[in-house]
This record gives sequence, C-alpha cells and structure tokens, in this order.
Amino acid sequence: MKKVKSWLTAVLISSLVLAGCASEPNSSEVEAGDEGNGEGQTGGTLNIAVLSDATHLDPHHGADIPSANVYHGKIFETLVTQDQDMEIQPGLAQEWERVDDLTWTFTLREDVTFHDGTPFTADAVKSTLERVLDPEVGSTRASLFEMITDIEVVSDYEVKIVTEYPFSPLLSNLAHYSGGIISPEAIEADYNGTPLTDNPIGTGPLTFESWTPGQQIVLSNNEDHWGGGMKVDEVVFKVVPEDLTRLAEVETGESHIAEPVGTGDINRIEESPSMNLYRSDGLGIDYIGFNMNKEPFDDVRVRQAINLAIDNEAIVDHVYNGVGLKAEGPMGPAVWGYHPELEGYDQNIEEAKKLLAEAGYENGFDTTIWTNDNRERMDVTEVVQSQLAEVGINVSIEVLEWGAYLDKTGSGEHDMFILGWSNMTGDADYNQYYLFHSDTHGDAGNRSYYHNEEVDRLIDEGRQESDPDKRLALYHEAQEIEVEEAPLVLIRHTEYVAAIGNGVEGFWLHPSRIMMLDDVTLQ
Repeated sequence: MKKVKSWLTAVLISSLVLAGCASEPNSSEVEAGDEGNGEGQTGGTLNIAVLSDATHLDPHHGADIPSANVYHGKIFETLVTQDQDMEIQPGLAQEWERVDDLTWTFTLREDVTFHDGTPFTADAVKSTLERVLDPEVGSTRASLFEMITDIEVVSDYEVKIVTEYPFSPLLSNLAHYSGGIISPEAIEADYNGTPLTDNPIGTGPLTFESWTPGQQIVLSNNEDHWGGGMKVDEVVFKVVPEDLTRLAEVETGESHIAEPVGTGDINRIEESPSMNLYRSDGLGIDYIGFNMNKEPFDDVRVRQAINLAIDNEAIVDHVYNGVGLKAEGPMGPAVWGYHPELEGYDQNIEEAKKLLAEAGYENGFDTTIWTNDNRERMDVTEVVQSQLAEVGINVSIEVLEWGAYLDKTGSGEHDMFILGWSNMTGDADYNQYYLFHSDTHGDAGNRSYYHNEEVDRLIDEGRQESDPDKRLALYHEAQEIEVEEAPLVLIRHTEYVAAIGNGVEGFWLHPSRIMMLDDVTLQ
C-alpha cells in the first residue's frame, strides 16, 4: 500500500481501521452461494432495515437500487431472469428463440395473473414495452429498449419482438428491472391520472400494501402467484438511515436483515452471537464524478491531476476495510467486456501538481464534493478532501438526503460527487452506455456530463455488433479513451455485505445487488 502523506488522512484512516478490523478466522460468515437451505418455518413478517427509502415504485422511471429492491422480482416480474451466475433463465417467458439477427419470439407462461386479477398475456408484454418507449412517459431506461421497432402479438401466449439492428444483449436488458411487466389496467390508470408508483400492479410473489414515505414500505405475500408466492406472509422495508442503528435492529431481532452495512462494521457483525455476515461479489463500480459542464472540470489535465492526487488503494484498504477490488478501469472482472490490461491511476502528488500548473491552477482552487448520507461515502469524501488539499485543492463536503442527491446530480447542480453504478445486466453495454454516452446525460446515468464523439461511436457500434470478439474490441478501445480522459475517479469494483439475523434462511444478494427473498424463511 502506498504511504498516505497527510496527517489528517492518516488519523482518519487509523480510526477507521480500529472500527473495522480484519476478519477473525473462526467468525460466522455466509458467503454468496451458501445462503442456507430455506427449511425454516413458513409465515411471519420479514423486516429489512435499509439505508434509503425508495424514490418511486414505477420500474420505467427506475434509477436507483433502493427502489428496485422493493419492486424488482417482488411486485413486478420480467420475461427472463438472470441467476447467480448471470445466466439467462425463464421468467414470465417459458421459452424464446432468436429467429434471425433482428427477430425474437417468446412463448409465455399460461398460468399467470396480475395482482388485480387480469390475466397475463402477450397484450400485457406489448403494452408494457410500448409504455417504456413512449416519449410522453419519459422513462430514464427507454434506451434499454430503443432498438425495438415492432412488438407483435402472435397469440395470447406468444409475442414477437423485432429490433432495428442486431442487439445481442436484448435478453439481459429484458431481465433488467425496467423490463418488469405491468398490468394493462394499471398502465391505463396511469395514463388517466393515477400514477403507477401509487398503484404498482404486477405478477410478482409480493403485492403492494402501503408506503409511509421516509419510514417503511409494506408488501404482502401473493398466495395466488404462479410459483406459489413467498414463504413469509409479509415483507417490510424499514428506512433506518444510521448504519449502527440498522445493525442494532438485527442484533435485537427488530429486523432480520440489514443492507447495506458499513464495511467498518464487519468485525462487529462477525463477533455478534445474534447475526451473521453475508458477502458476495458485485458487478458495480464506486466512483467520484466531475461535472464537466463546469470549470475547471472541463479541462482533462485537472481531472487527471485529481485522479493522481487520490490514493484509491488506501481508500479500498482502509475506508472499505479491504472489501472490493481497486479499480483500474470502468468495469470489473465479473462484467462481460472487462479490459484486463487497463492501467488506472496510482497516486503521484508531484505529477498532479505539474498538471494543475499546466492547466493554470498552480495554487489550486476551491470546489465542493457531494455525497448522500452513506457512512462509507462520507468517509471517502473526508479522505479525498485531505488528499486533494496536498495539491492545493480546497474541498467542501455537502451531505444530501438520497432523493435530493439524485435530483440535484441529475440536473447538473454539482461540482464533484461520489456515487456507485450497479451493472444490472452484466454486459458492457449497460456500464458503457449509461455512464459514458452523451445521450444519457443526467438522470439516466452520465452525471459527469461526459461527451466524446469517438466514445459515443464505439458504444453505438458495440450495441449493434453481433460478433463477440469484435464487440469486445470496441468496448476495450472505448475504455482506454475513458481512462485517459478521466471523467471519473474509479475507486473500486464492488463487493456487497449484509447482516443476517440468526434463524434467517434462504437469503441471497444478486450480483446486481438486488435482494432475493423468494426462499427466505424465519425460525
């Protein structure tokens, strides 16, 4: 590990190390893939303590994991799903076939009804996809399906989808939370003034009961679900903003699961007799972004200098307690399209100062970094504040509530910000298009407002290329440019941790960080 030069950074890191020591060899830990046998008692209420409330329950306006965790696979289901290895599995579609480069057919399940009693048919698939593509709806995820030119109802239980160009990741995109199939009645009600977020009706194993904003969301078991529903009677997502309070809820039995938990609290979880640590590799990237529409972040030398001034290795080792992998590029090894030969930025204070001087900021400048009320992110911003001070950049930290944070960074009001991107499909297109393409500025994902015509071209060609080797080459070239131009400080490839109470069986986290609750039982 590189030496952390600032005494303030050293003091902060030392305190974080004391708060989260290395794992004990005999500690109780549940690894991904070892999620229990699900043989506990059925029934009961599953209480989940979460950091942030949902922003809405409309999958077509989905832009955050706290919301998707409530509705994806719970209220709404998709035509296909992805298992723990990111392999495509049947969902509401039993079978599918790629007839030619542009045409796909899907054979649907015949034993499915929506929560409002409406039968699930091909008409529901058509109306759902037409809604997400409707400009009047203004979906932030319409681009996942923008290549679709025709949706044909062949019969009640067969639908044909035609794309404008060959698009290999179509199945992965259909497995995304924004592909959740919505009741046609709920869609009609939404167009007539009853927002879908207030009336979320899908086919899933849980039905929406109530939402007390800032406090909790209650979902009930759908006993009429085609798969038999949940093994618990009710699921309650409790909003508990404080990390230590979430852990205390699990320790005392008030909640059964706490997610997320701070990596600095790993030792406490492992030593607790009442809860276990759950760990799993993720597909996401944690990063610091710049607003490239503002000076001085429109200058590549400034962005490179900030990358060189920050010691990501120290941040991963100490702020994140060694959880996750230091990022060299925008995508980690688990994502298709990963570039194993990329070399990112190592801390080099003198080179950072040189670049700042060349850009006209020999004496640095004042700026602000935003974070939401996540303890690890707040800790990262304090370390970054100290490290950037070494090159003359004076950083003020502002902490915002989650919803306001998304709104303000989505509208470009920020200077710098810290955020994460969870790759929901496991394909390079989802990372590249939403973080770096100029068509996705703002809410859609590209909150750094990065714009490079060559990168746009490479991403567009990657979306349309059928040959896997050619696709890979396109994405590798795009990532090389992105690292060079540094619109982001790439911190780490994620690993997820959660606290699971004793007696909870059958829980696991999808690599996209979606909680999988179908087989959860309580003892």
